Amino acid sequence: MSDNSAFIWDRGAATGVGSMPGGDARETARTVTGEAETFPFLAELPARGPGADMIGRTAGLLADIYAHVEPSGWRVSDRPGRDTKRARAWLGEDLDALEEFTQGYEGPLKVQAVGPWTLAAALELHGGESALRDPGACRDLAASLAEGIRTHLDDVRRRIPGAEPVLQLDEPSVTAVLRGTVKTASGYRTYRAVDRAVVESALRDVIDAAAVPAVVHSCAPDVPFALLRRAGATAVSFDFSLLTERQDDAIGEAVEGGTALFAGVVPGTDAGGGRLSDPAGSVGGVRTLWRRLGLSPGTLADSVVITPACGMAGASPAYARRALAHCVRAARSLVDDPE
Repeated sequence: MSDNSAFIWDRGAATGVGSMPGGDARETARTVTGEAETFPFLAELPARGPGADMIGRTAGLLADIYAHVEPSGWRVSDRPGRDTKRARAWLGEDLDALEEFTQGYEGPLKVQAVGPWTLAAALELHGGESALRDPGACRDLAASLAEGIRTHLDDVRRRIPGAEPVLQLDEPSVTAVLRGTVKTASGYRTYRAVDRAVVESALRDVIDAAAVPAVVHSCAPDVPFALLRRAGATAVSFDFSLLTERQDDAIGEAVEGGTALFAGVVPGTDAGGGRLSDPAGSVGGVRTLWRRLGLSPGTLADSVVITPACGMAGASPAYARRALAHCVRAARSLVDDPE
């Protein structure tokens, strides 16, 4: 149990974002539970192909809405077909593996699903255009997603009775949805911007239906911190390197209002050499942000969870393991030396 009454995870916590490299569910579950042992997560393995990707996995969770793969992406179907069944089978395989390595575990456990707006931007209707063009389709998707997530969380609780689920909604497209920059199928136009109140309401409905702490993740620039906080997010997860000082006010208000930050400070791939030699140095920017906002150093380890900058599907398995371990050490340094 956490010693911070505001959150169910421990002070100085660390976890992953979601995706991991390779296709071995058991080995991935072993890594996740071994390295992020106090805040494990249900990993996604998109290297296995369609249905294991984040859109396909979430499409497989939907209640009474089905999808199949077209050359252009995932498209709504009239009935569950091979692609839906494959997505559900891979999710079951991943849950089996996680269940095996969490026997007796008690504590927070994070699961991920694509949020309603990124799903609406990515999922095609029968005619090939994004569901985003149709407000009614967006509402139906959000309702189906909420029901599917409820069922998924019930399954997680049944398999891992000691788990306290945390839901992460992946919303990398939410800023583009708000700005009206999501491209149409032709690529020559964009869909109309969705009103901020509508975006907030749909997110709130999904978060409320889940009835567990919710983290909204985006590794895109200009994360709408204030909107996500108003929608009920317990925490906002983001790529720390993309922050700008013009977001300071929104971040400060979020933290002071009780919202946690899942700060992605560790590179998600080893393409740049993958140097992970200085855990305390990795959170230097977080400390600087805290000072700039005038926040108490004593609240830093309470309000910040350390993660990779984004998913690690493109990393090597060895790097992904080291990166998770590095996140844990970096987070611990916030407790050991809050200044």
